[in-house]
Amino acid sequence: MSPSTQTSFQIKSRERVADHGEVFTPDWLVNDMLKLVDREVERIDSRFLEPACGEGSFLAPILLRKLATVRRQYSKSPADYEFRAVLALMSIYGVELLVDNVCACRERLLTLWLAEYEQRLKRPPSAECLATVHFVLERNILNGNALSMKKVDASAQDTQEPIIFSEWSAVTGPLIKRRDFRQDELLRDQDARNSLEQAKGELSLEYVPKSPVREFPPTDYRKLPEAES
Repeated sequence: MSPSTQTSFQIKSRERVADHGEVFTPDWLVNDMLKLVDREVERIDSRFLEPACGEGSFLAPILLRKLATVRRQYSKSPADYEFRAVLALMSIYGVELLVDNVCACRERLLTLWLAEYEQRLKRPPSAECLATVHFVLERNILNGNALSMKKVDASAQDTQEPIIFSEWSAVTGPLIKRRDFRQDELLRDQDARNSLEQAKGELSLEYVPKSPVREFPPTDYRKLPEAES
């Protein structure tokens, strides 16, 4: 691939570069960076946050590596495979300033997840499971400004609403515990800020405040969208 062709894949328009500094990371660099954290990337429950996720250049290969682990460990049991595949998706977070990139990132992750699911189980997921997958993507891939830690409007301008992440934790059987946290409180701890800086933007979300802004009772993962209301 020529340098000019590589550059064309890294930008959508000069205007977007000028207005928002939007330049996509090339695949070779993404893969080289992920090799540095191979073990963490392959863990199903290891959480990753990409604060300028674009269309998912980092999140997509992370998801594929996690799903490969699910395949190796749980493919003999369809029920276990489905639950762990959902957990893998739940561990991936992204914040993106531009709404079209948010939609593209969600769609990209959904497409990869469905392709892997149908290849392994030889059938599409149930309507309930698919609704949960959509719900998780809406909760985990957010339209906001990771620097100001605020949600943004259609013009990519900050609003007064804080960015809120959902923490998903397996409890027992098919039950998931959800707790919602504000991004600014996640990073209030100086150790968390240092971790984010050292990781150059990728935070494992190990530092969580003691008090979530919202907490939900353990719920069957297929019923999570219903628990929202």
